[in-house]
Amino acid sequence: MGYKEKPITKLYYSIGEVAKMFGVNNSLIRFWEKEFDILKPKKNAKGNRLFTQKDIDNLKVIYHLVKERGFTLEGAKKKLRENKGDTIQNEEIVERLKDIRSFLVDLRDNL
Repeated sequence: MGYKEKPITKLYYSIGEVAKMFGVNNSLIRFWEKEFDILKPKKNAKGNRLFTQKDIDNLKVIYHLVKERGFTLEGAKKKLRENKGDTIQNEEIVERLKDIRSFLVDLRDNL
C-alpha cells in the first residue's frame, strides 16, 4: 500500500492573504474584525494579525451576508446572533451550488 499525502494547509494566514482571498482591502478585514465579535484573529509579538481557518470560515459568512446578499452591518450582526447555524449552512449551500454551476458551464463549453 502506498503512502497517501494529505494536502498541506496553513495554520495561520496573514491579513494580506485573507484580503486577497476575498478580493477586498486589508482595511475592510480590520473593520469587520472590530464590528463582528466572532472574528478573533491571533496577534504575534509585532501585532500582526494571524487568521485561522475558523476565522476565514467566519469571514466567508460575513462576506456572504454583507457583500453578496446586501445586508447592512447591523442586519448581518442580528442574523448571526439569531440564526448563525442556518446562516452558515446557507452560505455553504450557495458555495456548493456555485461550484456545480462552474462545473456545468465548463462541461457545456467543452462539448
